[in-house]
Amino acid sequence: MKVYTGRGDEGMTDLRDMTRVSKTSSRIEAYGTVDEVNALIGTVRPTGYDDVDEVLEAVQNHLFIIQADLANPDPDEDDPQIRSDHVDDLESWIDDAEAELDPLTSFILPGGSETGAKLHHARAVSRRGERRVVSLAAEEPVNTEVVAYLNRLSDALFVFARLVNKRDDVREESPTY
Repeated sequence: MKVYTGRGDEGMTDLRDMTRVSKTSSRIEAYGTVDEVNALIGTVRPTGYDDVDEVLEAVQNHLFIIQADLANPDPDEDDPQIRSDHVDDLESWIDDAEAELDPLTSFILPGGSETGAKLHHARAVSRRGERRVVSLAAEEPVNTEVVAYLNRLSDALFVFARLVNKRDDVREESPTY
C-alpha cells in the first residue's frame, strides 16, 4: 500500500464511509487534533517509569479508537468506538497516580522535567481536541463518550505530569499573581 495517493491534493479527504469532505471540516479538525495529542504522547514514551508507559500506551490505543470513531459519521455496532469503560480506565489510572501525589492546593505552572513539560503540552492539546469535538457535536451527531474521554484525558495527563515531576524530584511552581 502506498502512503501517498494524491486524493488529498485538492484539499479534500475521505471519511471512513468514503464520503469526501474538506480537510477543514469540523470532523477532520476534531480527529486531526486527537492525532496531534497522540503524537505528543508518543514523544514522551518511554518516560523511564514502566507503570506510566503502560498507561500511556493504552491511552494511545484509545486515541486511535477515537480517531476511527470520529472518522465514521455513521458507525455500525462492530465499528471501533470509544466506550464508557475506556473513560473508567482513565479514572482508575488518575486515582492510582493521585494516591502517590500530595494534594493539589493551588494552580501550578505547566513544566518541570522534560517529560513532565511534554505531558502538560499534551494536556493542553487534549483540551483543544475536546473543544473541537464539542464544536463538531453542535453540528452533527458524535459519540458522547468521546467528549467524556477527552475531558478525562486532559485531567489524566495533568496528573501524570505531576507524577513524573514528583518522581523526577522536580518541585511544582505556582503562578504569582
